[in-house]
Amino acid sequence: MTGLFPDQNSPLDMLAHEAQALRRGYNQIAGVDEAGRGPLAGPVVAAAVILPVGLLLPEVNDSKQLTAEKREELFDLIHREAISVGVGVGDHELVDRINILQATLCAMREAVQGLKPPPDFLLIDGISNIPMNIPQRTVKQGDSLSLSIAAASIIAKVTRDRMMMEYDLLYPGYGFASHKGYAAASHMAAIAELGPSPIHRKSFSGVKEHLPAQPADVSAGFSTGSFSF
Repeated sequence: MTGLFPDQNSPLDMLAHEAQALRRGYNQIAGVDEAGRGPLAGPVVAAAVILPVGLLLPEVNDSKQLTAEKREELFDLIHREAISVGVGVGDHELVDRINILQATLCAMREAVQGLKPPPDFLLIDGISNIPMNIPQRTVKQGDSLSLSIAAASIIAKVTRDRMMMEYDLLYPGYGFASHKGYAAASHMAAIAELGPSPIHRKSFSGVKEHLPAQPADVSAGFSTGSFSF
């Protein structure tokens, strides 16, 4: 059940960070979170969510504390109730090219840029600021402390899980639909047997050890110029 500050027994602490930003004069406050920093395969997905001021969504919490069924239910609820929702994706190639932290920040920036109206303040899960000219605050374990961040965590998690289920159809045998690319024992065994798939993160331990050996540069052992025998 949703509501606007209904009574003193409601979990108003989940709005404490939003309330502090409101007192400072900000109005469009977005929570930002990601899903998929740890997996060996697939993208990192970020979401940004602006909720109406004072809105309570009592069941919304850190996505990791919810069942898949509950996340799906709340995914639809958040989309109905939110002022705006944005999603950003950093694919496996970006992760390998610029590292997982920078790919995460790129995905977060894309998610924020997708918000309409644009936010004037960001609450970000974790300890890393997003390289954007928007006032922002990082919150450790923010997905369990801020309603806006918790909502973003659910959007990011469900979006990424759906992507990994589609990848499971494209690349059968790895079990992406079940473990979503994380380092489950069954996943590690599949990599060892089948080798990395096209969406595996080649820079990650657990994957790079199974990449095909690169051919040696045969010219490396020879110098240029004339030879004497």
